Amino acid sequence: MSPVVRPEPDGASEPAVDVAARPRLVEPWPPGVSREPTMRISDVLADLGGDFPALTPSKLRFLEEQGLVEPRRTAGGYRQYSRADLERLRFVLTQQRDRYLPLRVIREQLDALDAGETGQAPAPRLAAADGERATSPGPTGGRWTVAGLAEHVGTGEEVVTALLEAGILRRDAAGHLEPWSREALEVAVALAEHGVEPRHLRPLRSAVDKQVDMVGQIVAPLRGQRAVAAQAHAASVADELAELFSRLHTVLVRGGVSDLPL
Repeated sequence: MSPVVRPEPDGASEPAVDVAARPRLVEPWPPGVSREPTMRISDVLADLGGDFPALTPSKLRFLEEQGLVEPRRTAGGYRQYSRADLERLRFVLTQQRDRYLPLRVIREQLDALDAGETGQAPAPRLAAADGERATSPGPTGGRWTVAGLAEHVGTGEEVVTALLEAGILRRDAAGHLEPWSREALEVAVALAEHGVEPRHLRPLRSAVDKQVDMVGQIVAPLRGQRAVAAQAHAASVADELAELFSRLHTVLVRGGVSDLPL
């Protein structure tokens, strides 16, 4: 059957076109990065854990449910990610951490990037010229030793030990330092140049612990549910609260400093 032709007001006529059937003219963001699913969840956590130590499998599943990344499934139902998926996840997590954007806004940004509607697309970080994944130095298995962390940051082991004794750095159940210890040590070393010693930072640790307890109380009802979606939602809410507390702390400190008689 021939397509129905409807006359236009000026007398011209064209057959109706199915827009959804048109071929995609713009490669989804990030362009030029492999979309071959070769990475498991554990590989994604290993790659992103250094920059986003709070990232968990539950958070990855939640971002998938929100339509921000679409890993493929094996015949056995296991998720597999591509390097393009990895870059999209990095973009989402960076926008959450650095700009405090809600997922709705980040999804709109990704849609714009996919449509080629913006020239502000960030450059992919993990794709080298030959398409192979670029790696950066970091802790083995996502955990630091005292010696390894001190060497990586370029300071003495005694500095790391002092921060452990002050409670600023902490060990996990296996005795390793947590992934976020690198950034904490770098900040502590910078503060030391101004005469701020590890012992001076103990009140900061106490204040942080109280905030963490507050976050735990807020997400407790969600964590008490057995559904995977509820657990993922709890992780996302906890991340958002942590970033909001961090932002408020920064605002208060900057405001207080601005009032100093300088």
